[in-house]
Amino acid sequence: MDSKSGAAFIRLVDIMNELREKCPWDKKQTIQSLRQMTIEEMYELADAITEEDWKGIKEELGDMLLHIVFYAKIGSEQKQFELDEVINGICEKLISRHPHIYSDPANAGQVIEVNDADDVKRNWEKLKLKEGKKSVIEGVPKSLPATVKAMRLQEKAKQVGFEWDNKEQVWDKVEEEISELKAAIAEGSKLKTEEEFGDVVFSLINYARFLQVDAENALERTNKKFIHRFTQMEQLALQNGKALQNMSLQEMDAIWNTIKHQRQQD
Repeated sequence: MDSKSGAAFIRLVDIMNELREKCPWDKKQTIQSLRQMTIEEMYELADAITEEDWKGIKEELGDMLLHIVFYAKIGSEQKQFELDEVINGICEKLISRHPHIYSDPANAGQVIEVNDADDVKRNWEKLKLKEGKKSVIEGVPKSLPATVKAMRLQEKAKQVGFEWDNKEQVWDKVEEEISELKAAIAEGSKLKTEEEFGDVVFSLINYARFLQVDAENALERTNKKFIHRFTQMEQLALQNGKALQNMSLQEMDAIWNTIKHQRQQD
């Protein structure tokens, strides 16, 4: 960190200390009251990343940094940990989990050689198991959104070799799961249908991974596209003196296709 960044960080810490002492709202906050706000800030950062809004990313990173300093301040007040322990803790973790960059005590002080990013990920998972984790998927947070969780589970399973050889095999699995879903629908079992639908989604997420597509981001971009087109459809209908609820599906579909065609020409 250069001197300018270091000074800025110290300034933030000093402001946090002052707010915690003098501001009624800041004094009142606990780790529990901050939790939901932190989650919200993380999603706002995710939105800015999806939009490639660099100004927004900069702002949201600042908000996230504030929350980190806030939690550390409360941790210090509760005599649980200090901010420097948080920072040094992640520094030590990064050093120990990058033996291909830093000397590895377990390897006679030698630097481990790696060929690519996949080697780095495999080493990372092996080191976490040595640190006491009982499973390579143990570190996946339970509260992650399901799509992101599926991606992380698949990535972690890959590190121990539980992986298809190519995307064609994965697509065969997608088609197999779709057939099983159709069979469950034909049976009329709601529970079985839900289970098989989940399998289809999980296998599609796996296929996206083989295509090097971020499934969560792809779905969010589709959500945003749908919102844009739907609101435009509402506006065009109103311009024609109509409301969607009074229109037929065929009329709405005609407007939708017009909007879709216009976007493709942009």
